Amino acid sequence: MAKIKEIERTPNPDAMRFVLAEPLTNGTTRSFENAAEAEGDELASALFAIDNVINVYYVDKYVTVTQDGKAVWSELLRKLAPPIREAEPDNHEEDDSEVHVSKEAQESDDPRLQEINRMLDEQVRPYLLADGGGLKVLGLESNRLKVHYQGACGTCPTATTGTLYAIESMVKRIDPEIQVVSV
Repeated sequence: MAKIKEIERTPNPDAMRFVLAEPLTNGTTRSFENAAEAEGDELASALFAIDNVINVYYVDKYVTVTQDGKAVWSELLRKLAPPIREAEPDNHEEDDSEVHVSKEAQESDDPRLQEINRMLDEQVRPYLLADGGGLKVLGLESNRLKVHYQGACGTCPTATTGTLYAIESMVKRIDPEIQVVSV
C-alpha cells in the first residue's frame, strides 16, 4: 500500500501532485488522458472513476491528478487519497515505449530529433516532472517540432506560453529554423 507523504500544488491550478513514501514504479512513467486509455491500469482506472478527473500521470513516487476545474480541491482530495493509498507497486517493468517519444519520432533517422530528445531528457523533462507533468515528442516534420504536454502540464496555462517558448529557444540552438508547436 502506498503511503502519501505530501500533497503538493503544481503550477497548474487544476492539478495536484501526491508524493509517496515508496515508489509505485521503478522509473516507468504512466500517462493517461481519459478512462479508455487507463483501461487495464488499476490505479488510473480507479482515479478516473472519480468525477471531475481528466488526467492521471504517475512515475516512481509521484502521482499527478488533473481535474476539470469544476471540483473543490478539499473535497476532491478526500476522494483521490484512498485509491492512491491502496495502490500496489507495479512490478511489471513493461514501460510504455511511447510515453516520451512517439513511435514515428523514435524511428526517425533525423539527427536533429535525436539531439532534441537528448536535450529534453537532460534539461526539460526533469523540471516538468517536478511540476507534476511531462512532455512527449510527436515528431519533426520539416522544421516543425510537434510536442504534447502530459500530466499537470497538459492543461497548464504556462506550458503553452513560457515553457513552450523556453523549449523553442533551446531547440533553436540545434537548428534555428525549427518551430515548436504544442498539440
